[in-house]
Amino acid sequence: MAGTRDGGLKAAKKNKARDPEFYARIGAIGGRKGTTGGFAANPELARIAGAKGGRISRRKKTEEN
Repeated sequence: MAGTRDGGLKAAKKNKARDPEFYARIGAIGGRKGTTGGFAANPELARIAGAKGGRISRRKKTEEN
């Protein structure tokens, strides 16, 4: 692993010389390992969670004048 910018550039050059698709390949592996989803994938779940948070909110209710 590189300790300086120059060392990093040298390592990158060597990686690309060995395998031109090196960074694309390791990036694809990382993309496949992703386990995100959650609220972005399920808006209904987000709505339910928001409602629960609203019910247990510790904020004071505003009074209308």
